[in-house]
Amino acid sequence: MTLPTLVQNHRNKVVETRLAKFYSTFNNAIRMAEVQYGDRKIWYSDTGGVDLDEEGKPIEGTAKIDEWFQKYFSAFIVIKKTIKKDGQLIYYLSDGSSFQFGNDGSVLTSRMVTFYPGGDPSKCPSDGDGQCKFQFEYVPYSTDPKWKYHINKGLEPEKWSWDGTLEGLKYGVGGCSLKNGNRKYCSALIQYYGWKIPKDYPFKVYY
Repeated sequence: MTLPTLVQNHRNKVVETRLAKFYSTFNNAIRMAEVQYGDRKIWYSDTGGVDLDEEGKPIEGTAKIDEWFQKYFSAFIVIKKTIKKDGQLIYYLSDGSSFQFGNDGSVLTSRMVTFYPGGDPSKCPSDGDGQCKFQFEYVPYSTDPKWKYHINKGLEPEKWSWDGTLEGLKYGVGGCSLKNGNRKYCSALIQYYGWKIPKDYPFKVYY
């Protein structure tokens, strides 16, 4: 193998391992929280972000997402956190990865979780879905059938409106494809292959 191939294979392995570990860690935390607080559908909350002062700086202690996270998950996921000046909350895990609620520039929803295998969101561009950031959703309760692959489940890779097919993961509304700018299904595509990046994966991942 050439050196670039060996380097990319190593990157793939690290990203695969961290994706699988994040998925397992978060869902174990959900199961443990259920023991203490009851059915996840009862305490699930699609809550909001942080309040800003007159200068646009985050006001410490006002992050509703963090209040929710600290109450239900902090005892089960060992993390440290930072609040960026735009109000985004970044949670860092022990393996060097990180995650945040919401997507780039948004802390308006706790249902969306963006995972960064490299840990530093500033090194991942806004169009880095499927390469340096990966989308998950936590929606255990909804009346919208488009969430059917999330309802009654824990944290799952983004599958909103998925048709249930491999072709849908590649070319659907959030398909993991070079032709798609909204590549939200990339984490689900990797999960489909047992948390392994397939040989025909359209992007080079990094961390």
